[in-house]
Amino acid sequence: MSGKIKNRSAANAESISGGVSCDERILRDCHQLYTDPDSGLITVAETVGVKLLAPRKKITVMLMGNHSAGKSSFINWYVEEHIQRTGVAIETQGFSFVTSGRKRESLTGNATLHLYPHFKPLQEFKGVSEYLSTEVCTSRQKRFSLVTFVDSPGLVDGDMKYPFDVDEVIMWLGDLCDLILVFFDPMGQALCKRTLNIVENLNEKHGDRLHFYLSKADEAGGESDRQRVMMQIVQELCKRPGLNKCGFDMPTIYIPNPNRPSRCVNQIEEVCRTVEKTINQTVQNTLNSLEKDCELISEAITDTLINDRQTSVENRRARCKSCFLTLLGFSVPMALMALLVLGALSKEMLEIALGQEGKEALSLYLTPIVRIFDSLSVEQQLYSCGGMVLLSFLLLLIARFSFRTRPTLSGKQKRQLQEKLEYVQEVVKTKKKKLYEEYLRQSVSDQDMDL
Repeated sequence: MSGKIKNRSAANAESISGGVSCDERILRDCHQLYTDPDSGLITVAETVGVKLLAPRKKITVMLMGNHSAGKSSFINWYVEEHIQRTGVAIETQGFSFVTSGRKRESLTGNATLHLYPHFKPLQEFKGVSEYLSTEVCTSRQKRFSLVTFVDSPGLVDGDMKYPFDVDEVIMWLGDLCDLILVFFDPMGQALCKRTLNIVENLNEKHGDRLHFYLSKADEAGGESDRQRVMMQIVQELCKRPGLNKCGFDMPTIYIPNPNRPSRCVNQIEEVCRTVEKTINQTVQNTLNSLEKDCELISEAITDTLINDRQTSVENRRARCKSCFLTLLGFSVPMALMALLVLGALSKEMLEIALGQEGKEALSLYLTPIVRIFDSLSVEQQLYSCGGMVLLSFLLLLIARFSFRTRPTLSGKQKRQLQEKLEYVQEVVKTKKKKLYEEYLRQSVSDQDMDL
């Protein structure tokens, strides 16, 4: 039936075009929408004071556990290539990143940090840079094209000294990783205190990312032996204040070997499903974040344009106020000068200078003031003139400060902001809608999409 939900893995495989799955294309396109140097959302957001982070194109999965817990063997099994060396002495082991690429290559130290910019702060941990490496391979098995594995050093107790603070580095990486797989080895080292301490600390901050597995379960003996080992691990975990929760889920896993059949239940596919679930959730979160960031940028641009218009209105008011005070400031000394001229010149001189009509108009408006001014004593007249000059100075000073305006956007800047707003609303949001529809079509039929 067309309305039935498809198997997501199969649907994703069907959508592969040119070796790129639908989820991989969605994450890649979302990343491009953020990082394009000309019209990327990060560049657009910076113009209005908003800081965004580009989503990653892959999820990061960290594997941790005691030495020889099978972390490297699991990675080799997942990618179906012999990438990681197994059984390596703890003294030579550091952090190894395993990712897919166009060609097989091994990178070290600074090259690793250059490949993963978000991991660059690792160089601040003393001594760790020399113990970083990256293995790039071309495998397209399972969902490896969307995963970067972080193989952490094997953890041991006792006098073993690491060349860097391994506990702090693992805790720091735990903040960035999307998934943390903890492998417990049943061969005597599962209760490594260092491992348990780090797990307890990680659980306080990222309990939802932690998943526990009993690795090498086929080497634990019979079923009763495996149950005893699992009970010991669970009991030890429950002793920790941050881990004393009920319902620990600890699947038993081991690397399948046709030459060594085992009756032990192998739940290694549970790990693959956990990785796939994290990928699916990451795709959804990335699309949702894209929608939220578009709204954030749109609001910031709209607010910037509104504030600019408001500033322009306030600037016009300030200019009008300043012009009025300036005219008033200049009118005071002009009135004083008119009084002096009117009092000093004879009527004949005024008529010659202003004409009959001008003289009559001037006399009409200033005669009352002249009479008042003449009625004052000389001392009072001097004080009045001084007061009028001071008033004029104050008015001009106030006008000067009133004329102070705030900067506004130029016409070109406003047009650019409007274009960016239209780009975010019409181009990016439309692209996000199409990507979301592609994502949903992997799980539901077209008929359900129409509903």
